[in-house]
Amino acid sequence: MFVLQITTNFFNRMTNNPKRLFLLDGVGAVLTSFILGAIFATFEDRIGIPKATIYSLSFVAGIFAVYSFCCYFFVGDNWRSYLKGIAIANLIYCCVTIGILIFYFHRVTILGMVYFFLEVAVVISLVSFEFRIIRTAR
Repeated sequence: MFVLQITTNFFNRMTNNPKRLFLLDGVGAVLTSFILGAIFATFEDRIGIPKATIYSLSFVAGIFAVYSFCCYFFVGDNWRSYLKGIAIANLIYCCVTIGILIFYFHRVTILGMVYFFLEVAVVISLVSFEFRIIRTAR
């Protein structure tokens, strides 16, 4: 019951100011970029994915962060198309991540699998929430 109330309150706050989703998306992208580029690239052997691939994912997450923060600060009332753009880009990122996990399946460690599946789950949840806000916000 408590979790449902928190979720409902969060949804209502985001519906009243949907541009905040760009901040949420941007912070998540910065966190992903940092975890991949600064931490996981150092521990390639414990993740099982080559450094170059990890750096590429980190770079893409960084680009998404810049896009989201720019949208938050510069996009006006036409925010829906920009939010839809980052939501679709996030879905593509998830598909590419899953593809990378499949391609390197023979090398990826349990830690790598757990991290990337959790990341995909969080991003897909965010995308679902973004599309819901696009449909319902004023």
